[in-house]
Amino acid sequence: MKRNYSKWCSIVLIIIIYTLAGAAGLWLFQYLIASEWHPLPALLCADVAATLVVWLFGLYYENVSVYDPYWSVFPPVVFLLWVFHTGVISLPVLLLLIASWYWGWRLTRNWLITFKGLAHEDWRYTKYRSLHPILFHLINLFGLNMVPTLVVFAAMLPGLKLYETPDIGNSIISYILLLFGFVVCLSSATIQLIADKQIHDFRASHPGECCNVGLWKHGRHPNYFGEIQFWWGIWLMYASVGGIDWYICGPLAMTALFLCISIPLMEKRQLQNKPGYAEYRKQTRLLI
Repeated sequence: MKRNYSKWCSIVLIIIIYTLAGAAGLWLFQYLIASEWHPLPALLCADVAATLVVWLFGLYYENVSVYDPYWSVFPPVVFLLWVFHTGVISLPVLLLLIASWYWGWRLTRNWLITFKGLAHEDWRYTKYRSLHPILFHLINLFGLNMVPTLVVFAAMLPGLKLYETPDIGNSIISYILLLFGFVVCLSSATIQLIADKQIHDFRASHPGECCNVGLWKHGRHPNYFGEIQFWWGIWLMYASVGGIDWYICGPLAMTALFLCISIPLMEKRQLQNKPGYAEYRKQTRLLI
């Protein structure tokens, strides 16, 4: 249902969509908890249900970009709601909330700046539509909606486990590791915030050119670097109380998502659209 909605009308519609998705997820979570499900599988099912609602609206508006804000909205909201579900508010949880809401604010802010309205779809999704018209709906549901949702959920698990082990004891090493993870999270969002401003300013004054100033002079994808770093920061915070176990798979999956999918797609597009990108690529590291 392609219509020429204004940007602000589109934002209102996105808020309504996400309110409905959140309500659906919350209802399912409460139902499963009442049915004596373990909270984490119940939360995963609620996450999938909310994603399905967003996906259905994406179908209605013929725009996969309806899903884009999900990434920055779900983690901080769930981390906050988990306080009310568990009744736990400890130092690790408090630091997690500060870090996740700062990160979520930055990512949502950048989405608001770059969002052009429901009439505009991200170039990645448009590319998949044109290259795979028959399989597109399957790619849309599983590849463009469900896979990111599941990867983010996996990366959130170390943070959610912080609520189960709120006491870090008297170990100086645990406190140092907890604070180090917190600083990693804050610095990652700050790197992204700076990178956002630098590239927006550069594009405004040098349209069509390859950004190679500031952080972009030292890495081709400082925003992606910051995103990867954030999830490792959360894992470090969990490691301060839980040690090293299989929850490391979350940040590993997030790293693989960016290194194997997001960055290669962006690199290919930049090489096609920016005349100086090939030379810039030779002179500048991938992340940092």
